[in-house]
Amino acid sequence: MDLAIRTTVIFFFIYLLMRIVGRRELSSLEPFDLILLVVLGDSVQQAVTQDDYSVTGAFIVVSTIALLQVFLSYLNFRVPRLRTLIDGEPIVIIQDGKVIEGNARRERLTLEDIAEAARLQQIGSLEDVQWAVLETSGELTFLEKQKN
Repeated sequence: MDLAIRTTVIFFFIYLLMRIVGRRELSSLEPFDLILLVVLGDSVQQAVTQDDYSVTGAFIVVSTIALLQVFLSYLNFRVPRLRTLIDGEPIVIIQDGKVIEGNARRERLTLEDIAEAARLQQIGSLEDVQWAVLETSGELTFLEKQKN
């Protein structure tokens, strides 16, 4: 039972941490970020299992994480009011070709980051963008202005 409780506490701590870190960072991992995630994973494993290296302990931890993930998915599906809390909301970064500085700053997006994402979607100039939205997945989505 101790393993399940520790796993639950760590699960929600990591969930909160990922919400604080922000979408942009999770969508564009650098090699150093990947190394930090591996170190984080090892640290979490030690906090959850402590000295329990048994197969039964591993089953309890993995099952608890899986059940918590299914539970959050179920809540997200069945309780619309919780969707914003669980997944967040898309954020408009560009409107009518102009960067919304406050939203970009809050999400720690530079003009260069936004322009690079636009180029990856075959958009040459940010002035050609009607809307750019930072999705809850961390991806920037662009809608171009209608050409007459």
